[in-house]
Amino acid sequence: MPRTAEDQVVRSEEPVYRTSWARSLPVRAAREVVQVAALTPLLRRQVDLDVHGTEQLRELDGPVLLVANHSSHLDTAALLGSLPAGRRQRTAVAAVADYFFDAWWRAGASAVVFNTLPIEKFDGTLARTPAELLAAGWSIIVYPEGTRSSDGFLGSFRTGAARLAVEQRVPVVPVGLRGTYSAMPRGRRWPRPGRPRVSVRYGAPLVPGADETAEQLTDRIETAVRQLIAEDATSWWAVQRAPGVPVEEPIASWRRIWQQSDEPVAGGQPPRSRIWRG
Repeated sequence: MPRTAEDQVVRSEEPVYRTSWARSLPVRAAREVVQVAALTPLLRRQVDLDVHGTEQLRELDGPVLLVANHSSHLDTAALLGSLPAGRRQRTAVAAVADYFFDAWWRAGASAVVFNTLPIEKFDGTLARTPAELLAAGWSIIVYPEGTRSSDGFLGSFRTGAARLAVEQRVPVVPVGLRGTYSAMPRGRRWPRPGRPRVSVRYGAPLVPGADETAEQLTDRIETAVRQLIAEDATSWWAVQRAPGVPVEEPIASWRRIWQQSDEPVAGGQPPRSRIWRG
């Protein structure tokens, strides 16, 4: 049986798991049924999904990198469940090879349901498959922190997503996720009861500059994601007035976990005025 060009590329990157079969027509049809009939309805029954900014995606015709913070296994389901159908059907999810692709059963299941692919090889260098998919018109979800946050707060971004954007000349759409850590932090296998609120906020596309380096673009992406999270915690106007001031983060580890464990209130609204009486 002849091998696809994608498989030939991945073969030189062994032992990365081959994923081209997950984008064949039969598997894409099966994934559509799983996502539309099972995954998204189940997600919306378990959490109160609050989505903002999808108009940013509708104004883009070609492939994009969807770059988001990462604090829960709910993140990918929330992102896919909030994307417009046409975009979702042509979106793959970049994952770290040493976790999702270290066992055939985990690699196969995640590839079928989420269309995952390795963004890095096992030696830590950038894989070529994401670039091939972007060139073929697929969008890719990337979590540049590299792993889930241990306390729900945003960590430092790696440069892999920005390098892809610079090399392939594709726009980056920053995404701020808030509430997934509270709903299902590390250690939980199912969202906590009560339909906790989960917010997904899409920001304005970031286009790599002609002479912009991956490091410079990474800084812009991280700032944009931080601002989207801050926007949900306060309001759009508050972030515009003080764009460089993030939401205050506690120093103590237990305080950070305790704060992020609270269900986030509805974002994007101006704070209520207070009348102080003597």
